[in-house]
Amino acid sequence: MNTRRSFLKNAAIVTPAMLFLPDMLLAARKKGEVGIQLYTLRDLISKDPKGVLDKVAAAGYKKIEMFGYGQGKFFGIPVKEFAAYANSLGLVSPSGHYLPQSFLYEESEKGEAEMKDMIAAAVEMKHEYLVIPWLHTERRQNLDDYKKIAARLNVAGELCKNAGIQMAYHNHDFEFKSYDGTTGFDVFSKETDANLVKWELDLYWVVFAGLDPINLFNQHKGRVPLWHVKDMDKVKREQNTEIGNGSIDYKRIFKAAGVAGLKHFYVEQENNYVPEPIGSIQSSIKYIKANLV
Repeated sequence: MNTRRSFLKNAAIVTPAMLFLPDMLLAARKKGEVGIQLYTLRDLISKDPKGVLDKVAAAGYKKIEMFGYGQGKFFGIPVKEFAAYANSLGLVSPSGHYLPQSFLYEESEKGEAEMKDMIAAAVEMKHEYLVIPWLHTERRQNLDDYKKIAARLNVAGELCKNAGIQMAYHNHDFEFKSYDGTTGFDVFSKETDANLVKWELDLYWVVFAGLDPINLFNQHKGRVPLWHVKDMDKVKREQNTEIGNGSIDYKRIFKAAGVAGLKHFYVEQENNYVPEPIGSIQSSIKYIKANLV
């Protein structure tokens, strides 16, 4: 990623017309480096973790984003063993989803220990990013709730920085709910340190909320290093579909990768698999390699 870092450092002297030049470089580097959020295969991986990794690698994915950490393990397998098996298949894990509930919602020794345990797992996995993926409904009822969580995200971001990794936050649609003209996303954007807390934008949920991802990239230039690439069914927008089969114009979105500061993107699909989950992820990567990278 040295080329992209160099570009960002010199962005101030680059003309606007040149801003999309790095996207061509990005496409060249990303060829064959498609990622998948393993939550896509949650029902399968809980039963046969290593078998699912075999199928992910066979489908052509090179990157995996983790979820499901607990008690030093992923899906019943110790972190070190899981990482070693993934690496043996040529899979790397640039990021993972972790939900330190006690840490996010309160200040306590329990919360501090919880956060540090998850950071240790992320370091063992050699993640570049530790991602907060969700907020419980009762904890995000108003702007004050978002402000409290923003403060905790800054603390978490500092702890991650000290461990050599980057904190990021993954959105759904609820962050874009307006409270008299201000959203939770607005609060997080203003009240978290941009150097400590980056965005993992779930592009499906951005579109579902009625927003244009490219507008968000422009508002948060360089702060969106992670994407979830998830398509929207053309008939039932509350359902997902394989990449390229839906209503989201990913060709347009990927042209703005340089503005976002994209480093890694992950296919994610949560429902409506055709013909079934493994066939679904095969279809998505086929489209991505032919049309997007």
